[in-house]
Amino acid sequence: MDRYQAMATFVRVVETGSFSAAARHLNVGQPAVSKTIAQLEGRLQVSLLIRSTHGLTPTEAGQRFYERAKLAIQEADEAELAARGARAGLSGCLRVSAATTFARLHVVPLLPRFLAQHPELEIDVILDDRVIDLIAEGIDVSLRMGALPDSSAVARKLATGRRSVLATPGYLARAGAPQSPADIAAHDTVLYSQLSNIWSFQRDGTEASVTVRSRVRVSAAEGLRAAVLSDMGLTIASDWMFWSELASGEVRRVLTDWTLPPIDLWAVFPAGRMASAKARQFAAFVEAAMAGHQATSPN
Repeated sequence: MDRYQAMATFVRVVETGSFSAAARHLNVGQPAVSKTIAQLEGRLQVSLLIRSTHGLTPTEAGQRFYERAKLAIQEADEAELAARGARAGLSGCLRVSAATTFARLHVVPLLPRFLAQHPELEIDVILDDRVIDLIAEGIDVSLRMGALPDSSAVARKLATGRRSVLATPGYLARAGAPQSPADIAAHDTVLYSQLSNIWSFQRDGTEASVTVRSRVRVSAAEGLRAAVLSDMGLTIASDWMFWSELASGEVRRVLTDWTLPPIDLWAVFPAGRMASAKARQFAAFVEAAMAGHQATSPN
């Protein structure tokens, strides 16, 4: 049994959650994947997977083996890349996590260009608005926005975005535009439930805060977008979230003479190990793309 191939097969089974999905990724038959895992468990004399009607999950021993095996595969890939030279393309599978809306608008459209540069590379994009465990989920790099809750995280800032108070022309025609932060208290708002309902502004060294009321709270950015575009009220959001609508006029900024704290985009890598070449190059690619994006920021 080829130890490297067995490790790669096991890693793919854990990441896809089934023998059949791993077989499709590896371009082999399902019996071959099942046989490889059985041989691996026999050689190690330990059960690596729990099989149930819900799919496959690693045992405690399997999780430890998965983490070490994935790291070994990454290090082998790094060694090959170093030997082939800096011009060599990336290969293997890159697992990226990102917030759903940000990824849909700004990451997924970039993938064809990145994949064209690296024909032997595959990318798994895990969409989740929550902060997930990168090691447990086998993530190579996570794109996160805002403050990083884990101070031990290995992170690189990729971009800084503007945040504004936004609404549709339909809502503003009905309710009028606020002329000061204090006016917001009389308006309908749409709140992202993970953020505070106290909005803080600055202008010429002056600070102003307002506690907003809302009949609508949403737990995901897709819901926030849908509510705002349905003329339901004001919201605070980054330009990234309403990029095309700001450019088309479907959404407008208000209180533009006041500023809100900006929002940062980070590339976060699993703690405790060196980021892979695939993860580093993808982060650099996104950073360059977002820099060009900001140069064409909608007014």
